[in-house]
Amino acid sequence: MAASRIVIENCAIATVDADDTEYASGHVVVAGNRIEAVGAGAAPRDLDGVVRRIDGTGHLATPGLVNTHHHFYQWITRGLAQDHSLFDWLVALYPTWARIDEEMVHAAAQGSLAMMARGGVTTAMDHHYVHPRGAGDLSGTIVAAAAAMGIRLTLARGSMDRGTSAGGLPPDFAVETLDGALAATEETIDRHHDASPDAMTRIAVAPCSPFSVSTELLRQAAGLARRKGVRLHTHGSETVEEEKFCRELFGMGPTEYFESTGWLGEDVWMAHCVHMNDSDIAAFARTGTGVAHCPSSNARLAAGIARVPDMLAAGVPVGLGVDGTASNESGELHTELRNALLINRLGGHREKALNARQALRLGTHGGARVLGRADHIGSLEPGKLADLVLWRIDGIGHASIADPVAALVLGPPAPVTLSLVDGRPVVEDGRLTTADEDAIARTTRDQARRLARIAAAG
Repeated sequence: MAASRIVIENCAIATVDADDTEYASGHVVVAGNRIEAVGAGAAPRDLDGVVRRIDGTGHLATPGLVNTHHHFYQWITRGLAQDHSLFDWLVALYPTWARIDEEMVHAAAQGSLAMMARGGVTTAMDHHYVHPRGAGDLSGTIVAAAAAMGIRLTLARGSMDRGTSAGGLPPDFAVETLDGALAATEETIDRHHDASPDAMTRIAVAPCSPFSVSTELLRQAAGLARRKGVRLHTHGSETVEEEKFCRELFGMGPTEYFESTGWLGEDVWMAHCVHMNDSDIAAFARTGTGVAHCPSSNARLAAGIARVPDMLAAGVPVGLGVDGTASNESGELHTELRNALLINRLGGHREKALNARQALRLGTHGGARVLGRADHIGSLEPGKLADLVLWRIDGIGHASIADPVAALVLGPPAPVTLSLVDGRPVVEDGRLTTADEDAIARTTRDQARRLARIAAAG
């Protein structure tokens, strides 16, 4: 039986392929869950099995956005610790986060996923590292929330085993044991990881950070990930305080420390990487280690400006990340396209730091590469998975910008007319088709209030 087809035509197209091919007016044909054709002009009129033909006049088609770093649970702790640096912010919020449970995490995952999907994200990533005793099946509820919404997910099963008594930042009651964290991570992989090319759910191994996990957990987690054939993720080089912490505790900087524990390689990506010197960048380039660049969160926590232009010039894989919504309250990845361009231009490269097309590449193909999925998502090419977004750029906010990619990146947030994930509509005319947005808003508000009450009671 022939696959049903969706045809989108008369739209501008930015394919983000290896040649940055663009069409001022072109078409995309989706057959089942794959892109069948991309080209200039209208689609052929004699295609079989066309179930929908969409006039994309006034729109730009791009690959779906790929988020490479997030903490979904933080959706219900937004707006707190507003004027803190990273370490003070963590110390302020860990006692609250350590009281989350399955019901709260499910609601927070729904809120985080909904906001990203409405803004063009088709592949989400969640780094969940807070696992209070008796909290329930947190990994399972995150996976279920993404599946119900129809969003592709990489769940990085995080962990912490270095509490305050061992020189870490999280309170002792908020961490796991070494053996417990490894066993739970392996169970999550066995239950949820799908290695197939069109997988909707993949799992990564993700101890939280150098200041919240032991050296032994890092070493054994790397071994676990490679034995299971999954990727590794953590936070790295986010602040000057982290650099100082690593030198005082380990006698070396973060990159040297990570390399000593087996944490550099093509199967690894790290969040932030703000404070990287030339040798750090060279080590990432040499080993193929990826970076999740989170410009809004870096600014919110006053962490600094990551050297993204230098990383790209060296060949380091770089994608974009929302980061947790307690340090980026908007929770929308498409705003990170603009912020990545603007914030990096405040650095030493100034106006030559990034352009609009480089920013779009970071949020699409760059993210797919960081997650190890660039062969199947991240660009609009025949044979790739049908994850794409149709952005409206003929409204008042964009109509006077002749360059459609500049309109998307530099202009105000563009409305999403259509978002397809695996060939299925997830957003139509700016609204989710797979979830009740109003119900999610009510539930997340209620769970945020519930968590606040529990935390206040101690």
